[in-house]
Amino acid sequence: MPGQKLHDLDHLLSGQRKFFNSGVTLDINFRLDALKKLKRVLQEQTDEIADALAVDLKKPLFETYASETGFVIKEINFALKNLPKWAKRKRVPNILPTFPSRNHVINEPYGLALIMGPWNYPFQLSLAPLVGAVAAGNCCLVKPSEIAEKSSALIAKIINDTFDHNYIAAVEGGVEVAGELLESRFDKIFFTGSPAVGKIVMEKAAQNLADVTLELGGKSPCIVESSVDTSKAAKRILFGKFFNAGQTCITPDYVLVHREVKEKLVQAMLSWLDHFYGADPKTSPDYGRIINQKHFNRLKNYLADGTVIAGGEYDETDLYLAPTILEVDDLDKPIMQEEIFGPILPVIEFSDLEQVEEIIGRNPNPLALYIFSSDRASIERLTTRIPFGGGCINDTVIYTYNHHLPFGGRGSSGMGKYHGKYSFEVFSHQKAIMSRRFYLDPAMIYPPYKSIHPLLKKFLFR
Repeated sequence: MPGQKLHDLDHLLSGQRKFFNSGVTLDINFRLDALKKLKRVLQEQTDEIADALAVDLKKPLFETYASETGFVIKEINFALKNLPKWAKRKRVPNILPTFPSRNHVINEPYGLALIMGPWNYPFQLSLAPLVGAVAAGNCCLVKPSEIAEKSSALIAKIINDTFDHNYIAAVEGGVEVAGELLESRFDKIFFTGSPAVGKIVMEKAAQNLADVTLELGGKSPCIVESSVDTSKAAKRILFGKFFNAGQTCITPDYVLVHREVKEKLVQAMLSWLDHFYGADPKTSPDYGRIINQKHFNRLKNYLADGTVIAGGEYDETDLYLAPTILEVDDLDKPIMQEEIFGPILPVIEFSDLEQVEEIIGRNPNPLALYIFSSDRASIERLTTRIPFGGGCINDTVIYTYNHHLPFGGRGSSGMGKYHGKYSFEVFSHQKAIMSRRFYLDPAMIYPPYKSIHPLLKKFLFR
């Protein structure tokens, strides 16, 4: 459904509202069947998905399987296994003032959900939220990012060929279509993208009091203390940084390294860069490209904000920017003011944790925080005193693969969490139900209240 006009959207959403109100999606078996359909089509379209990502981002096959197709299928499998348990009424304890009663929490779908995906992981970040929305029993409209053109077209085809559009549909388009969608009435909006656009989404959602989940980004720091194995730290940092050519919201945005091990870490990074991508990363089948000219120009300008230690080469015609390590001394440079979202890694030395906290505090609430240390006191201090979405000790982006962990930001890096059971919960309203009997109905709790005053005071203020 490319280039949808507002009147077409109105018709589509009216159909979805009618479909949801029919109650069909409340059936757990209906939801399970839908998830199985999505899994089957992803398995059948594996090669087409890889081809689309190769065109849009020159994404290596390993990265495609691990972070796109395989990631979504893993989420589907986990939901298929656990959905009947998630969807059951949950019995909760009674308390004395409400005795006798039975108390339950029911997870009910919001209704119509809008999922707005980004371009950097177009399949994962459009379809993983869809898994949660379907599992929770919603009808859904998916808007993939037009910037990843081939992937957007394939996502729309997969969804629209697999599902009744009155149940789940996809629409393509740019800013105009996104604006029309945000003017429409949804019960739930799930957006992944930049903080600037996230503010617009939240403002528009407020007009209809729609529930909102925002998965944004920010400058995610990586701290390297003097107590670690610098070679292993360098390997894990570079893997997280240059996966998808650095175009990852949770990638280490910059490294803060203790001055005692800075040179050792840099030398280890140089060694691992050569091991990962060879003498000329441009020829490596394991290194991607920048999404478009606009982002390429933005990233190229950052090269002037420090001293290039490694990399720095680029080819504008191929949208290639080498994996680059940049020594930065001036924290007021643009590269330390904005999320980099590309294959440039600033390295900054520190002398104590007060300095670390001050630097991170310049860009508060990062989406992720990575700490390489064997000092328990330092780890405890940094993880408790620095507000951030989630992260790792002695590793980087790998934590997002554990579907038992919630993924999401706070403040400027987002609101709400998903993955695994959390995806089901973020697309569900938790409804409280109390069921009481007509026996044991003490008269003293009803007006006139005079007889209960002493008892109530003793009970409440003990």
